[in-house]
Amino acid sequence: MKRFFALFLTLVLAIGVLAACGPQNNQSSSNSNEGSSSEGDDANKPEKLVVWEDTDKGIALEPAIASFEEEYGIKVEFKELGMADKIREQIRLDGPAGTGPDVITLPHDQIGQAAVEGLISPIEVEQSVVDTFTESSIQAQNYEGKLYGLPKATETPVFVYNKELMDKAPETMDEVYDFSKEYTKDKNYGFLALWDNFYFANSVLAGYGGYVFERTDEGLDPQNLGLNNEGAVEGTQYIQKWYEEDLFPKGLIGENGGSTMDGLFNEGKAASVMTGPWSFQGYKDAGIDIGVAPMPKLPNGENFQTFIGVKGWHVSNFSENKEWATKLVEWISNAENAKIRYEKTGEIPPVKSLIEDPIIADNEAANAVAVQSSYGVPMPNIPEMAEVWEPAASALQLVATGKQEPKAALDEATKTIKSQIEQNHSN
Repeated sequence: MKRFFALFLTLVLAIGVLAACGPQNNQSSSNSNEGSSSEGDDANKPEKLVVWEDTDKGIALEPAIASFEEEYGIKVEFKELGMADKIREQIRLDGPAGTGPDVITLPHDQIGQAAVEGLISPIEVEQSVVDTFTESSIQAQNYEGKLYGLPKATETPVFVYNKELMDKAPETMDEVYDFSKEYTKDKNYGFLALWDNFYFANSVLAGYGGYVFERTDEGLDPQNLGLNNEGAVEGTQYIQKWYEEDLFPKGLIGENGGSTMDGLFNEGKAASVMTGPWSFQGYKDAGIDIGVAPMPKLPNGENFQTFIGVKGWHVSNFSENKEWATKLVEWISNAENAKIRYEKTGEIPPVKSLIEDPIIADNEAANAVAVQSSYGVPMPNIPEMAEVWEPAASALQLVATGKQEPKAALDEATKTIKSQIEQNHSN
């Protein structure tokens, strides 16, 4: 019996020793793994990241790069590559060759095609980062339910007026119409807009309830077009009125419409126009004292739903350092660096906190673009949008020249668009 008890006691003590050693060994193993993970992160840290930026915009990138390098010890180089089309063309060549960038900038309407081609990669960031930006600008960076970048700058058409010819910006288009009826004579015009151009005209159609593609939880549905629904027809009828009543000159149609409009405004023969930030400096250089405001409300009481263009930062799908590239995208688009970009380039960041910052809130032009952007809709970024522009413009020009009524023109355009989508984008 004593012998059995001794054996039992020995076994219990052995188990106790093993149990005592177990957690200690596990903890030691855990600490070892933590050290390996940390060392692994350092080992995976690249020596260099490369960014492709727009021409003449690197000046705004330099401060962000300097602070990123100081924070993380990673060298960042940037290259100015011209227009967005050039960037996309070049990454097709340099990406597969291993000589491409880690981060690129693109206008959001190119995201869908770039994603389909495998040129850019979806990114994952904390919700707190996403919440930094306006909803519409983040929406513009999404394609098929995935986030493909973070916003850099936004632009949209606004109301620009000559302060010598118009005391202040009207609050409604009814006021603009009444002013134009009185002012338009002797080749002088009260208000001009390129409403035979779908980029500008869609804001009217959408304000009345039209839409290009239906937006669903999964993204835009290219099979559901709203370009000839009741609202779109009503909006086109409103556009038709301006042409029928000769409130717009005959030359304000087609490819030369933009130069015609700018010429009249620069000569002081147009009191107000619908245009975007790209025109501001040219008007100032012509000696025009411009005022800038959000678009006046439509006759139905709704806001113009202008197309919003959002440039963003994106991670190259060919990058071998996607996690660090994503961290760089977060860094250069944060509120501090977005403010620096605005100060150096005038590009308006869709960062919520900056819209209320005096630097933008107290700047008439910047504030107008920011406010109007809050009413707008992101220009569709799916590849099927390529089939919309020409048929929609043709329909608007037929209406503007009195050759076709709005419903018939929009029905025909919608039929053409659907046919081209089926032909060019069917799986």
